[in-house]
Amino acid sequence: METTLIDWLHQLGTLEFWEALLEGFEGLGPLVPILLAMLESIFPPLPLIAIVALNIAAHGGFLGFVYSWLGVAAGGTVVFLFWRRVVKRFFWKLASRSEQLKKAQQWVSHVDTASLFMLAVLPFTPTSFLHLAFGISDFDEKRYLLTLLAGKAVMVAMMALFGQSLVSSLKNPVYLILALAIWAGMYWVSRKFCKKHDLDRYTHENGGNRAVHKSFLQNGEGSRNDRFGCRFKRA
Repeated sequence: METTLIDWLHQLGTLEFWEALLEGFEGLGPLVPILLAMLESIFPPLPLIAIVALNIAAHGGFLGFVYSWLGVAAGGTVVFLFWRRVVKRFFWKLASRSEQLKKAQQWVSHVDTASLFMLAVLPFTPTSFLHLAFGISDFDEKRYLLTLLAGKAVMVAMMALFGQSLVSSLKNPVYLILALAIWAGMYWVSRKFCKKHDLDRYTHENGGNRAVHKSFLQNGEGSRNDRFGCRFKRA
């Protein structure tokens, strides 16, 4: 048993194992990589940067980028339209009693299109909060979606560069340094921009949007001590 486990762990460290895994993933066609990237918008804990890296490794730079961007764009659109077309249209009388949702609306009033684009570009910003906040606001729907699509295209391109560097590092460890530098740079810029736009006050530090959802379900009668704090999830 121990010998089998050791052999399996040894295989994980070989290039042949990962090449075989990627060949199997590649044979699944475009639907699976698109759905994987789409699911990250619906379930934010999923690591998008790992999904993009896997898509790049399995389908190459161009197709991996296209599949990832299509999934991210579709997922973001679905989540935004849920808040705009469902919650705001049919349940706003109930939802408007939530202090968290009111604060989210107030935050949107201080964000212009250029800032929205940058928030969409940077991978370590709370995208799920953006969909929520802009979805329940009066921000122009078409402008939001076009800005989101453009910003996410740039974001996925940066992640694709990271993924390509990570794949290349399997054969040349020097590329691992480049991949880590790209990761660190994206995180640092995201952190600075999040602080600049005062997102510390608007995304709950103890659970992200879960606090907003809970408040919504409780008719806005959350704790007076609840406050928003910036939370960075892994991209």
